[in-house]
Amino acid sequence: MVYVAGQIPRKPDGGMYTGRVPGQVTVEQAREAARACGVAILAQLEAAGGLEKVEQIAQVIGFVNCEDGFGEQPEVINGCSDLLVEVLGEAGRHSRAALGTNSLPRNVTVEIAAVAVVRS
Repeated sequence: MVYVAGQIPRKPDGGMYTGRVPGQVTVEQAREAARACGVAILAQLEAAGGLEKVEQIAQVIGFVNCEDGFGEQPEVINGCSDLLVEVLGEAGRHSRAALGTNSLPRNVTVEIAAVAVVRS
């Protein structure tokens, strides 16, 4: 098992996706931020031994920095989930929690952690 700690969304220029959904950030922008977290998760798995050794993404836990009453956390975290399936195929399918919170470190839009089953 490889446990990937919460990854925050970095932009290609090194900056971070920040702001709360939906007041400061649209659902689509937040989904893009979740995809960036997915890229970071894949990079961590590659560094831990290679993507070719990933047998299954067991679990993804995503936190969305959102305003009271927002209920589209699953649609946001789909940005990460869809990427994992796109890259890993069936091995990328996983159980998932998509949670809303009133703040995240450095005001990032999302933070996502994952657990993967890997071959030794």
